[in-house]
Amino acid sequence: MARVMIVGAGGVGRVVAHKCAAQPEFSDILLASRTLEKCNQIAKDINSPKITTAALDADVVSNTVKLIQEFRPEILINVALPYQDLALMDACLETKVNYLDTANYEPPDVAKFEYSWQWAYQERFKNAGITAILGCGFDPGMTGVYTAYAFKHYFDEIHYLDIIDCNAGSHGEAFATNFNPEINIREITQNGRYYENGQWVEVPALSVHRPIDYPEIGFRESYLLYHEELESLVKNFPTIKRARFWMTFSENYITHLRVLEAVGMTRIDPINYEGTQVIPLKFLKAILPEPSSLAENYTGQTSIGCHIRGLKDGKERQYYIYNNCDHAASYKEVGSQAISYTTGVPAVVGALMLVQELWKKPGVFNVEEFDPDPFMELVAKLGLPWHEVIDQDSPFEA
Repeated sequence: MARVMIVGAGGVGRVVAHKCAAQPEFSDILLASRTLEKCNQIAKDINSPKITTAALDADVVSNTVKLIQEFRPEILINVALPYQDLALMDACLETKVNYLDTANYEPPDVAKFEYSWQWAYQERFKNAGITAILGCGFDPGMTGVYTAYAFKHYFDEIHYLDIIDCNAGSHGEAFATNFNPEINIREITQNGRYYENGQWVEVPALSVHRPIDYPEIGFRESYLLYHEELESLVKNFPTIKRARFWMTFSENYITHLRVLEAVGMTRIDPINYEGTQVIPLKFLKAILPEPSSLAENYTGQTSIGCHIRGLKDGKERQYYIYNNCDHAASYKEVGSQAISYTTGVPAVVGALMLVQELWKKPGVFNVEEFDPDPFMELVAKLGLPWHEVIDQDSPFEA
């Protein structure tokens, strides 16, 4: 039996709290966020005696340290903003508590994300005797576990990796993002980047795209983005010759985004408005629909997976592994849409791997550095079944 502390009370936090409350391995759950009312509403909806709530400004390390010392969790699950990753890791170091997150650190003043800041904690976590599991959502997260599983069971060398992410759902809004608008738009408006032949290739944002056929959905226009798991996967699987990430966007979404960019609403530098410093993207976030509010009327599916090619016993193999998740079914189960569900479930499975001591070793690790088999077995049972297509033609050229 373990005590778990969850930081963040958005859509993903709701899923994590629901799923943790249902696991016998977790005896007590503390749900903490800057906005106590959100925590209390989630706790009320779940109605489990395991859950207590607290207000927390996670930007202030001493605040988190104090709460950890009072609650004494075995693991802290961070589903707050990526800006807070380092502050929460610092608090875990000070209190010797294990750490897990779903997205890597971003500095607030630069639209850039990379693992270097968190990888730099390796020796400190190792010396403290605690574990940090990085990027344990879906992408990153399941995509890394899928790759590790493919390597363990089907390949001696992985050469080509294409991660594909489709949201074919409909929420009825003219323009909205499926998770935090600020983080979402910062990610999408960066230049695209992919790995090929030992170097990173950069292209203008959303300039490379192609239709991709997704199971049960069909063809959707998919755009090449830079995504954080590419950085860790090419490091941990050095035989990779090329790694790319693709995500679908509707024509309507792209049109709105380009207009917002053109008029300066996606800027992250402050401007002076009537004597007040305002960051346009933060203002835009405030007026866009709250992502969790989309859940009730969401229909359709997501489809996320990995197309992998490489060698086994000297012969070329092709492999595709994926999950489809239904928005309406996710809402019926936990009150969140599928984007939150597919992020929250792997976070809970990762926490279970740690408390069961299957993924527990001192240091800082990405998910693909652990044994994928027990994770894959449990994640299917907890709501994200996976499917394999073996040795059929890949939609991607060599």
